[in-house]
Amino acid sequence: MSALFEPLKVRGLVFPNRIGVSPMCQYSAEDGFVNDWHFVHLGSRAVGGAGLIIVEATAVSPEGRISPEDLGLWKDEHIEPLSRIFRFVKSQGTRIGIQLAHAGRKASDPRPWDPTSNSKSLKGGWKTLGPSALAFSEDYFNPREATHDEIHTVTSQFKDAAKRAVRAGAEFLEIHGAHGYLLHEFLSPLSNHRTDKYGGSSENRIRFLLEVTAAIRSAIPDSMPLFVRLSVKDWLPGGWTLEESIMLSKKLREAGVDIVDCSSGAIGPGEVFPDDRDYQVNLSAAVKKESGILTAAVGRIQDPLHAEAIISEGKADLILMARESLREPYWPRKASKILRGVSGALPPQYNWAVGDGN
Repeated sequence: MSALFEPLKVRGLVFPNRIGVSPMCQYSAEDGFVNDWHFVHLGSRAVGGAGLIIVEATAVSPEGRISPEDLGLWKDEHIEPLSRIFRFVKSQGTRIGIQLAHAGRKASDPRPWDPTSNSKSLKGGWKTLGPSALAFSEDYFNPREATHDEIHTVTSQFKDAAKRAVRAGAEFLEIHGAHGYLLHEFLSPLSNHRTDKYGGSSENRIRFLLEVTAAIRSAIPDSMPLFVRLSVKDWLPGGWTLEESIMLSKKLREAGVDIVDCSSGAIGPGEVFPDDRDYQVNLSAAVKKESGILTAAVGRIQDPLHAEAIISEGKADLILMARESLREPYWPRKASKILRGVSGALPPQYNWAVGDGN
């Protein structure tokens, strides 16, 4: 039996295998709405055999979008188009969740392939929010420092978006606390220079994320798994540390979080990442061992034998794939053939492809 293809039960949900599709921004929405591109993109990976899919970073407010083309869940009208996708993905036996996000000081940015070069030259941009009035880089405007009322408003926006996600049919949720976006900005001393109860000590800097976690946990069924994506470590001197992530993960577990999705970095320019295939897998292993929480591993996972080793050696409980999933939507079926000798049951519409016939 392959460890990668063993089911995983978390609360009331069973993931049929340990292979997940990471939330990957498509920058293809209008006014936050999903469209046919998202249907085909996510549906293809469900047909491809993934055990779970996390819908891309979905903004809890218009100001929380990374780009004007980001998905959103800030109004009820967003629910039904999303439900259509959820229904199809679930019909293929794949579990579907969604990542709720606020981009903070990295909001109001052009999508990567647009000719607009940076945030300062984006037409139709908006004022951004951060823990402190510190720009991400010289290409970004300084955000305004969030007041306590604004912090509480954002917390309520996360809670309301979680309720909409449940109504849309999401089977689990992920809170985006990574990659230099708002919640990560509060965690890191590089971006958080506050002197109030949301700044200074580690205990203060984690307060906002814990408040968001509590708000969401109170708004969703007890049977629904809750993930948090963390940048487990900043790759700049004086930044957020692995030790702090372990401390935070223990508190998240106590607060009702089931899985920490272990990424890293993106708090600011100039980061130097290790030249090691497993540098983020090792962060997952450390968080899992020291905090006792379930973890998902990400980054440079392409070879099925590599993925199998990560799970079988206890370095993570799930594998989340991004770029490789874009390159190969049917990767889980290929992995099954390599690890188990069978590619798994194809949808009945594709049964013509079974066997060696022409």
